[in-house]
Amino acid sequence: MTPSLRNNCHGGGLGRGVRRIALLAGISMGLASLLVDAPASAASLTQVPSGWQQGTEPSWVSMYQYVPDNLQPGASVIVLVHYCAGAAANIFNQATMGGIVTVADQKGIILVVPQTVQNCWDVASTPSLTHGGGGDTLAIVHQVEYAVATHQANRDRVYVMGTSSGGMVTQALLATYPDVFKGGSAFAGVPAGCWAVNNPDTQWSVPCANGQVIDTAEGWGNKARGMYLGYTGFRPRIQLWHGDADTTINPANQTEAIKQWTNIFGFTTMATATTTETVNGYPYKHEQWVDSCGSVVIDAWTELGGPHGTHLNMSGQYTMPFFGLDTDLGPVDPQVSRCAMAAGAGGMAAGGSAGMPGTGGTGNVPVTDPDPYTPPGCSCEVVPRSRVGSGFVFTGLVAIGAGALFVRRRRRSFS
Repeated sequence: MTPSLRNNCHGGGLGRGVRRIALLAGISMGLASLLVDAPASAASLTQVPSGWQQGTEPSWVSMYQYVPDNLQPGASVIVLVHYCAGAAANIFNQATMGGIVTVADQKGIILVVPQTVQNCWDVASTPSLTHGGGGDTLAIVHQVEYAVATHQANRDRVYVMGTSSGGMVTQALLATYPDVFKGGSAFAGVPAGCWAVNNPDTQWSVPCANGQVIDTAEGWGNKARGMYLGYTGFRPRIQLWHGDADTTINPANQTEAIKQWTNIFGFTTMATATTTETVNGYPYKHEQWVDSCGSVVIDAWTELGGPHGTHLNMSGQYTMPFFGLDTDLGPVDPQVSRCAMAAGAGGMAAGGSAGMPGTGGTGNVPVTDPDPYTPPGCSCEVVPRSRVGSGFVFTGLVAIGAGALFVRRRRRSFS
């Protein structure tokens, strides 16, 4: 029998709060009047039965979305991916408890919530781990495309997060479709490609779950680069969460994921900064890798003694600031903005040379920066020369302080 990754999600406190409000409303007519007069949100998690499919999606994948009442053109998008044996409603409830839905309501952020009726998401098959190959990952990308087109959302402010199997999907998506996402937050996941080991039905990899799939940083990096051969563009930043007492997905996968993503960005596995932080009474080892533009491109949180699903599981407390969605809702992702500022300054930002752009392929592409507008050592957007003039590049004006400068950015097309 396939093991289950179902996380416990306790909503009793919320239910008691609602009942308490109802009792107070019954006692106090004045309070009841206020409750009646207060504006109510009409937004809800709803299924999108058709219109998003492009003909290649597995039959077991469906789409749900949450569109806030105050939606404006150019809205940001967050993809929420559920765990094994879960559903869209489950991960949406966790995101509600973690405050993510509240931020979405306040900031007008669209939530795309895919669902599979398989036990676990497919992050093991060749189609799912190949850019444009199909499978579950491309189905999710098609849902993002639908949300962007239907709601006039900002394709340059798309992020993904998930827990357990959803955390695995997050890492797989950032490796396979780095041109779609600007960042991701993976809770209790595994490095991209790990789940393919000894997993013929795509559902459960015993060696990976048990922390037995070990590789070098370069080996992991090559696996991820091989998922989008030849890609030399922008690499989305990643946040990694794991409990070091996790008995479902061995915490060795946190170590292996750090190897993979540090190699992708050109770092060593030694963090730029390491601290121990206590959050809500629980201790975490916090490691950060900062590129030369000043962007935290890898943000790893390991809960000391933490279970499967840390005590900050699907919490917006640190994920929303990491995405820049707590305060910065501009049209340009903060990491890309720093790249533009560094390029306009004519060289590297302060912070040294940590972090080269990821190279495509399996090591045959030289680790060089083909775009003179991108400062070396900065995890910025790189435009391959072969794609100039094909609709991926445009010239934009970026204001810096009181002046203005011209920068180049790639115009992505989901088509």
